[in-house]
Amino acid sequence: MTSQSSAPAAAMERRPPLVSRVFHGFENSVGILAIIAMAVLPIAEIVGRRFLGQGVPGSITWVQDLTLWVAFVGGIIAARDRRHLALATTTFLSRSVRTYADLVASAVGCSVAAVLAWAAYHTVDIERQSMTVLSGGVALWVVEAIMPIGFAIIAIRMWWQSGLVPPHSEFKIEPPAPYAPAAAWTRRLVVLAVVLAAFSLAWVPEASVAAWRWPLVAVIIGATVLGAPIFVLLGGLALALFYADAVTVMAVPAQTLQIVSQPTLPTIPLFTLAGTLLARGGTPERLVRVFRALAGWLPGGTAVAAVLVCAFFTTFTGASGVTILALGSLLLPVLMKDVYSERFSLGTVTASGSIGLLFPPSLPIILYGVFARTPVNEMFYACILPGFVLVGLVSAYCIREGFVEGANWKRVDPREIVASVWAAKWEIALPIVVFVSLFGGFATTVEAAALTVLYALFIKCVVYRDVSVRHELPKVLTESTILVGGVLIILSAAMGFTNYLIDAQIPAKGAAWVTAGIHSRWVFLLILNGFLLIVGCLMDVFSAIFVVVPLILPVAAAFQIDPLHLGAIFLINLELGYLTPPVGMNLFLSSYRFNKPMSQVTRAVLPFMVVQLTAVLLVTYIPWLSQGFARWWAR
Repeated sequence: MTSQSSAPAAAMERRPPLVSRVFHGFENSVGILAIIAMAVLPIAEIVGRRFLGQGVPGSITWVQDLTLWVAFVGGIIAARDRRHLALATTTFLSRSVRTYADLVASAVGCSVAAVLAWAAYHTVDIERQSMTVLSGGVALWVVEAIMPIGFAIIAIRMWWQSGLVPPHSEFKIEPPAPYAPAAAWTRRLVVLAVVLAAFSLAWVPEASVAAWRWPLVAVIIGATVLGAPIFVLLGGLALALFYADAVTVMAVPAQTLQIVSQPTLPTIPLFTLAGTLLARGGTPERLVRVFRALAGWLPGGTAVAAVLVCAFFTTFTGASGVTILALGSLLLPVLMKDVYSERFSLGTVTASGSIGLLFPPSLPIILYGVFARTPVNEMFYACILPGFVLVGLVSAYCIREGFVEGANWKRVDPREIVASVWAAKWEIALPIVVFVSLFGGFATTVEAAALTVLYALFIKCVVYRDVSVRHELPKVLTESTILVGGVLIILSAAMGFTNYLIDAQIPAKGAAWVTAGIHSRWVFLLILNGFLLIVGCLMDVFSAIFVVVPLILPVAAAFQIDPLHLGAIFLINLELGYLTPPVGMNLFLSSYRFNKPMSQVTRAVLPFMVVQLTAVLLVTYIPWLSQGFARWWAR
């Protein structure tokens, strides 16, 4: 047993040394400054255009390039905290087996990151020779240098962390615990040997290069199953496949620089920041009160209120699990205090954790638009009605369950409605700010995202003051940077992998193979639903967008399925995938948040899965709900 006097000493041993704390503070500061600049420049552009007749010279280019910095600085910090997105497959491994799995994942992950750093260095060096200069006289290669630096630091961190005990849980950050010195350095030497072996492949005779294709692919996929981050899978496959075809591996980081030029990409960090701000302070409590007042008079109204508040919250926080973690402790006791059983209450909170994914300005919608090269504003239109269908069906099931449990119609309390709406008036007005700026023609998508951030900062730091500018705000900014880094690092690696698939004509060949065996559009849609449910249960929605969308777009086009319709089908399936056993992400988050066995959580969500599957089929087989409405609205 640890004595009280020895506990502080143990804590001091775990505290990072001074040099590490200074370096960590520097990383956090760079990420904070980059994301602040991303929010400030579009606002300055709006003000300059409105009052001075012209915006800030080069502001659009600077915001796009700052996205690259936020992505890689966030990736560096995510590597520091072991928070890069990975498959949930290692959750089922015992602690002893996980120790060896982590060594394999670290060795392969470190090797891929190191090779990406080397390839990115040479890509930036070529850019340096072009002498391109940004507004303000800054050379473009200086801005792009964060890419090789970022991959290099991520590789070094993976190497060092291979000597630390892997965390027992995927859903909480545990203090790093080193192995015994001899064991720790043995593991690090093993990882270093694997990295050197990876670089030695450059000297393999060209005639033998192709033979390495499938062994490398197998190793990378195996390491991902054992816990390597998703960006290692995508970046590693791209490197291995380009290498086996004798194509320079610089094609992978070169695609990262191309994606930065996407005009809507900066909305990802900006809307992420707005959502992270909303998750802090008293906003969850105020929103729960509002929706209880508005829907509480219905039989089952408390559950309907839970569904609505989760949908509102997820719209801004994205399908990242924040909704369950932020609202779970508020909603579960409220539901159980009403007429509902613990099973139904647990199922309601778990099933509603990602239910707002289809409402603008949801990040998955933006990412799908970027990756599918579909206008983001049209994707917003296409997902609105499917979102209402999903929320409506789940709410109807909650009302039906309320009747079964003996709930009755209640008297509407106008005073409570007015009081709750007034208390949360600033949060309730946030969607108005987003919709007016997005669809009213007053601002571009990026500028609308910046306005959303400004508004969220104003209400959280000035109006309610539940986020301290000095103490809480830096943490929120850093958290946003980490979330963005985890997603955009995957995107940067995915672009290289997608480029290989296109060069190898894989999507076109896949479309020809599918159309040769399936002749009915309706049968294809049914098979697509099943495939996407499996994908959604194995991957988070961001990784699925990067990996799957390039593959299914040509196949869907062969069956004359509109990209807007496909996007709605894709996203609503992925939303259901969060609940699909055995590894749906919301199941794990709910199990962790409420300390319930996975089997109990799974049984609780099964009725909700049936209801949401009904919504999936309606959206799939009634195209007007998505593409038809979007085309009609755009006229």
